[in-house]
Amino acid sequence: MLKRVVQVSFLLIGGTLGVLFLPYLFAMFAFTSRPAIENAYVEAVLGAIILYLFSLFLTEPIVDFIKWIEERLLKAPIMHLLFGTIGLIVGLSVAFLVSFGLNAIEIPVISSVLPVLLSILLGYLGFQVGFKKWEEFINAFSNLRNTTIKKKEPTETVAPQKNVYKLLDTSVIIDGRIADIAATGFLQGILVVPQFVLTELQHIADSSDTLKRTKGRRGLDILKRLQNDDGPTVLITDEDFNDVAEVDLKLVKLAKKMEGLVVTNDFNLNKVSDLHGVAVLNINDLANAVKPVVIPGEEMHVVVIKDGKEHNQGVAYLDDGTMIVIEDGRTHIGQAIDVVVTSVLQTSAGRMIFAKPKGR
Repeated sequence: MLKRVVQVSFLLIGGTLGVLFLPYLFAMFAFTSRPAIENAYVEAVLGAIILYLFSLFLTEPIVDFIKWIEERLLKAPIMHLLFGTIGLIVGLSVAFLVSFGLNAIEIPVISSVLPVLLSILLGYLGFQVGFKKWEEFINAFSNLRNTTIKKKEPTETVAPQKNVYKLLDTSVIIDGRIADIAATGFLQGILVVPQFVLTELQHIADSSDTLKRTKGRRGLDILKRLQNDDGPTVLITDEDFNDVAEVDLKLVKLAKKMEGLVVTNDFNLNKVSDLHGVAVLNINDLANAVKPVVIPGEEMHVVVIKDGKEHNQGVAYLDDGTMIVIEDGRTHIGQAIDVVVTSVLQTSAGRMIFAKPKGR
């Protein structure tokens, strides 16, 4: 059916072009003395026959191209198609306005062919801009609305900040501290949650394992809280990389494409992002930064909970969860003792304090 439509289109276009251009061709070859040929019906038939011959070679490639376009459009997200259509309408409107000026030029090629080419070119460009830049249009309209609201309300002058994309990974969503940080106002920009991260979170929430299921549902509740709170804007994006299987690598690639940051508390993802040159905001680094500073020689009163990995070591914990490894502390398990800090080891995975019992 599609093949027949293309062939009929060739016939109609050929007939139209025959009526428009064959008189000039006949005039060039001195056919003006032949009224039988210089006839609109004859010219239409000749043009249709000529273009039909071309259609014998061009129909199959055109049909394949149309099917390819149809497949791409059916797979595209609805927001891409909506903004692409709006861009197409804008492009065609501009081409229509330009055609008014071209109609005043009494040259058939310019007055008839050029408007068609402009419509194709501007329509295509408008569709591509709307299709690929829809997220930026939404953010621009959102920022404009927020700016209008702020102008109506008397507030203190605050320096404008750039809307940097901050991509959340699964671990930091499940962790939950991201919601508290966002609520304090320290986290600026736009929080981006890719669909593949949301899908992984949903799979965890549907797990048969009770612990995983609880974590997944907690992550979904945290996302809902982020959307409802008066904090950074949360953007769900359908952008994906089908040729990449690992979620972490997809997240890194998307961060590079969007020129954004990765927000995580995963030590391994932190290292992978560094290797790819992607900036990282590690929640554990922030937690360590706001912990009270401990220096060698400082005295602390702790309860030894268990033995350590090395010989004769004991382990204690501070209220914030920081581990204290106590030399010769194994004999004091279950006791509250005074210790002296000997050194502090701080990494993205957390902070560890080394100490020894006071007086030894």
